[in-house]
Formats: sequence, structure tokens, C-alpha cells
Amino acid sequence: MNIVLNGKELILAEGMSIENLIEQRGLRPDTIIVEHNLQVVKRERWSSILLKENDQLEILRFVGGG
Repeated sequence: MNIVLNGKELILAEGMSIENLIEQRGLRPDTIIVEHNLQVVKRERWSSILLKENDQLEILRFVGGG
């Protein structure tokens, strides 16, 4: 299936959850927030949301610095 991740098209296997995608990409859950189809998703819900064709995700990273 095709989704849009941070403005770029991405092909994924059917039935993948937001949590699966985050794990697959090697992201640290404690340093990101996820927006799914223009809605911010709480971390507790990542495993229950299955991605669908043409979904749009934005994954934003928090970066420390001065």
C-alpha cells in the first residue's frame, strides 16, 4: 500500500500499524510525536492504528540543543 510520510510517498506492507512503522524505521518513541491524517496520535494508540492506502503521516523529532 502507498502512504505519505513526511511529504514523501512510501510503499508499505498491508496491515502495518503506526507502531510497526516506527520500529521498522528505528525511531526512538520517546523522542517523536506522530500526526496521522492531520490528527496528533498519543503513543498509547500507535499499536491500534492500522495504516491504510493514502494515509498521511508526519513524524516529528524532538532535538535537544542550545
